[in-house]
Amino acid sequence: MIKIGTALFEACEELEREKGIPKEVLVNSLCDAMVTAYKKNMRIKEADNIEAILDEQSGEIGVFKTKLVVDSVEDEEEQISLAEAKEIVEDVEVGDEIKIEVTPEQFGRIAAQAAKQVIIQRIREAEKNLVMQEFLDKKGTLTTGIIQRVENRNVIVNIGKCDAIMPYKEQIPGEYYKPGNRIRVFVLNVKETTRLPQVIVSHAHAEIVKELFELEVPEIEDGIVEIKSISREAGYRTKIAVWSNDPEVDSVGACIGPRGARIQTIVSELKNEKIDIVRYSEDPVEYIVNALSPSRVVSVDILADDEYAHEAMVVVPDDQLSLAIGRDGQNVRLAHKLTGWKIDIKSVSQMEKAEAQRIKNYEEEEPAQEDYEDDSQPDELQQEIEEEMNQQALDEEDFPQEEPVDETSEDIEE
Repeated sequence: MIKIGTALFEACEELEREKGIPKEVLVNSLCDAMVTAYKKNMRIKEADNIEAILDEQSGEIGVFKTKLVVDSVEDEEEQISLAEAKEIVEDVEVGDEIKIEVTPEQFGRIAAQAAKQVIIQRIREAEKNLVMQEFLDKKGTLTTGIIQRVENRNVIVNIGKCDAIMPYKEQIPGEYYKPGNRIRVFVLNVKETTRLPQVIVSHAHAEIVKELFELEVPEIEDGIVEIKSISREAGYRTKIAVWSNDPEVDSVGACIGPRGARIQTIVSELKNEKIDIVRYSEDPVEYIVNALSPSRVVSVDILADDEYAHEAMVVVPDDQLSLAIGRDGQNVRLAHKLTGWKIDIKSVSQMEKAEAQRIKNYEEEEPAQEDYEDDSQPDELQQEIEEEMNQQALDEEDFPQEEPVDETSEDIEE
């Protein structure tokens, strides 16, 4: 047996407290390292009956070989005679298995080198599995982290046992990420790598708004108010459609809160990002009108509503056109994402002008068509003459005229 003392067990307990790696993992890795070192030292490729045993009471570890007690030994590597077995264990019988220590002399240095490599590898694997399992459970949820640094436009955020990466496209435009600040992020994905898992987080995901509303609005957490859809352009504006399952509860009012307290807390958390709370409706016309708020709508015409397309024409007052479209088309773009409908917006004057132009084009096309028809018709008198001549020709062909009889010649003969 090799004396290793109590320092190893103290280190195992410390690792278990700091990184959550169970003590048994380290002990088993040490035993496996001893077996590997023994096989390498003895030049044995395969041996299923060899194991390492660690005695926590004495702090000693050794390599043991399990042999079967028999009357006549045929395989010395696997069997032991009854007489030899009784020298080790007195009350042993034929058919029993006994463990015989085979720890080589001066094995401590070789075992230490092998154990060091195996233990480090096992610690990394155990840590990787723990982190992988933890963040797989957190995937699709909000978590709080601390900004560590900015590398190549990526923000590194510490979220516990590992550092997560926030890519540039998942950051809020114009936001300054200062190292040391706490930040609420959304866990997008967890990728397995050769070392620690790579966790991808987002600060611009629409689910962040949803989670904030669930935290601030008790009616949403209780299931009375339901979030139907969210469309967000991070840092600028968000539209959220809500629906109340209780007729006595106003879905929009519940999200706004008393004197706007709830919505103001969420806006502050999102760095003063504008939020439009839209009342959801199963009627597409009403839903589109609500989604285009705060602009007023004159009419909504459904152009297509099937499994292939959802299109609508919306008419707004002239003074509301720019508000309905929004800056760079932001309002109508968010309304499209929120409702799933393709929305074409026209003002009242544009519709009137288009209608007038359509009528004008129709009137211009009608006389031209009449002239074309007049030119194509032949003169009526000429047509009657031609028909009469054609009929006379047909009659002559069907009924040829008889030759005239010479009456004078007949009278002379008489």
